[in-house]
Order: sequence, then structure tokens, then C-alpha cells
Amino acid sequence: MFRGAFTIWGRDMRVFRRSLFSELLAVIAYPLTLYMAFGVGLKGYISDVEGVSYSLFIAPGLISMTAVIAAFEENAWSMWFHRKVQRTIEEYRVNPITVYDIVIGKIVSGFFQGAIKGLAVAVVILLLTPFRFSLGHFFVYLYFIGFGSMVFSCAGTICGTVIDKPENIGRIQGVVIVPLIFLSGIFFPLSSYPATVLPFVKILPTTAIFEGARLSLLRGIMDVRYSLILLVTAAVAFVLAVWIFNRKIEE
Repeated sequence: MFRGAFTIWGRDMRVFRRSLFSELLAVIAYPLTLYMAFGVGLKGYISDVEGVSYSLFIAPGLISMTAVIAAFEENAWSMWFHRKVQRTIEEYRVNPITVYDIVIGKIVSGFFQGAIKGLAVAVVILLLTPFRFSLGHFFVYLYFIGFGSMVFSCAGTICGTVIDKPENIGRIQGVVIVPLIFLSGIFFPLSSYPATVLPFVKILPTTAIFEGARLSLLRGIMDVRYSLILLVTAAVAFVLAVWIFNRKIEE
């Protein structure tokens, strides 16, 4: 069972391993630049946020952001490339590999690559700053980063399945993904929002990922509301990814 998914995951990870160093070097640059610009450059101008220093406040969000964006990009571009250029998806279909195998394999692949890249950013931040956390808090944090990466992996799979022009993947990332991430309180507390807007922001799955990750990593709190939002979103995203992919390959 799921042997096909394991095969697809293994293939993608072998390809990733060939360019591991350059991939990690590229992915570290963006969040590290944001951390240096905001966390270090502005720390003298911003007081403590919710009882912690500003550099500490934004660190969990930048680590999580790296992981989920990497998961999205990996699945979106990989699915598009394998569908439109290499025609690998067609080769999968002539083998005893099911639709579930393909989607699960791609989702797991995106999750692993996102986790590795997020870990790389975390190591760099730990080396450059006094940012530290409890090991017990880290295990709670894994829930949010795990399901968050799954949500973005599914979103990437959907985009790579339905989009035919590669430039549209970048447009979706710039117009939908990045705004949702930045509006979820990576660089500022959610209390900054007006009272009329805050309830809508709190139900966003991206808010559940980043605010839940921050609460878990810094305080060891498993927020039930955020955990449920993320769990339901991940389940819905997976069902949609399988359904959309299945309809697309039948066309």
C-alpha cells in the first residue's frame, strides 16, 4: 500500500539531493535578509512585542514561512513541469500507480523539502542570534509546521495541476500566497488589527499556521482553535488536490 507514493517521493528527493547546497543557499537568503532588516535593523526602534524582543517575535514566523513557501513552490513547479514538459505524470499512469499515490507522493515530497529548508533557516538564525526555545515547545511547533506544509503542498499541487502557463504560478504566489502570509502577523501582533477585522483574520489558515507556530515555539501553547482550523484546512486541501488532479488527467 502506498508503494507508488513512496517511489515518487524517493525520485523527487533524489533530484533534490543533487542540488541541495544551491537550493539551501538560495532559500536561506530571503528570510535571513528579512530577519536582518526587521529583527536586527529595527530592534532599536521597536519595543518588546507581547513580552518578547522583536527579533524573537518574528523568528518563528520566518522559519515557518520558509517551510510552507518551499512546500508550495516545490509542488507547484514540480507538478507543472512533470505534467507539461517531462510528461512524467503520463509515465506514472501507465504503471500500477494510482491517483492517490501521485498526489500523496508529491505532497510528502513538498513537505520534506519544506521542512529541510525551514530547518536550514532555523539553524542560521540560532547561530546568529540569542533565539532559543524549549525542546518540548518544539514538538508542539511541529504540529503547525507539519500541517501547514501539507496545506501549502496541496495548494501547490492544485496550482501545478490546473495552470498551463508557468508565469501564472508566480502570479498566484505574488497575488494570493504572499499577501496571505504577510497579513497573518509575521511582523506584527494580531492585536494591531481593528476589532472589526480581527475575527476574519483569525480564521485564515495562514494565521493558524503562523500564530499557532509562534505560540507553540515561544510559549509551548497548543491553541485549540488554530489547531482545528489547520487540521480541517489540511483535510479539505487534500481532498481538493486529489479530486482536481483526478479530473484533470481524465480530460
